[in-house]
Amino acid sequence: MTHNDNKAQTKNKREPKNSDSSALQKRNRWSIAADLFTALFSLFWLLPLIFAILMAFRPRADVLTNGNVFFGSEITFANFQAAWNVAPWEMHFITSVIVVFGVLFVQLLTSTLAGYAFAKMRFTGKNILLFLILLQLMIPTGVLLVQNLATVRSLGVFDTRWALMMPYWGSAFGILLMRQTFRGIPSDLEEAARIDGANTAQVLWNIYIPLSIPTYVAFALVSISARWNEFLWPFIVTRTEEVRPLTVGLNKLFQSTESGALYGQLMAGTLIVIAPLVILFILFQRRFIESFAQSGIK
Repeated sequence: MTHNDNKAQTKNKREPKNSDSSALQKRNRWSIAADLFTALFSLFWLLPLIFAILMAFRPRADVLTNGNVFFGSEITFANFQAAWNVAPWEMHFITSVIVVFGVLFVQLLTSTLAGYAFAKMRFTGKNILLFLILLQLMIPTGVLLVQNLATVRSLGVFDTRWALMMPYWGSAFGILLMRQTFRGIPSDLEEAARIDGANTAQVLWNIYIPLSIPTYVAFALVSISARWNEFLWPFIVTRTEEVRPLTVGLNKLFQSTESGALYGQLMAGTLIVIAPLVILFILFQRRFIESFAQSGIK
């Protein structure tokens, strides 16, 4: 082999490395651009929260053009104190927690049983029944308000926490999510458990539920955030302060702003309401992302 042949082979060996390095540099440039775009887009979505924080700590007497552009002439907690005195927030908080976790518990139970039935069991009309359940996803919530209110009154639970929870005990989204998750679990595991004498409840508890924990966490996040932020149904179906959640209590601040446009007080009340969800996300943000990714939610 000649000296020129050795040079040609050496050059051919180096070319892929150069192409790989150039491709890596190109990916790095695109990654940096994507990160910058994501940061700017996130900042845009954070602007309402930033504005609420600035207004909540701004003195009531300072107009927007007076003093520091961020917090006015000073940083004050007077807006939080005033907002706290407007409504019995302790009662509203207790009601919100009871409703959120009461709904979540029943939803997990019904979604698990229905999801298993649609995924692994055979019965007449299964596809038709699943189609009718999924139709709920296309029905706006406002369409069902009148019928749900009539049902609640007929059951004698109007103006109670039961009325806040009952319309949400069945979740079409949860049933679909659990059905898709259970379908991805091999049936061989269930058959092996059946051979060992396990019944349906034991199969669910020992096989399907442990393998579906990420899906349960993802659904729980969706359910908790939806019920915590619910306003229209609790506002319609409750009258006494003891059974009203935080979102309805926040409505009192809107009423109090009609006389003096107390935006700082309103923003302070808003932060009180959303603080638990924000803290929950900050503490478990990695778990949130992993759960959504593993469950396949886009």
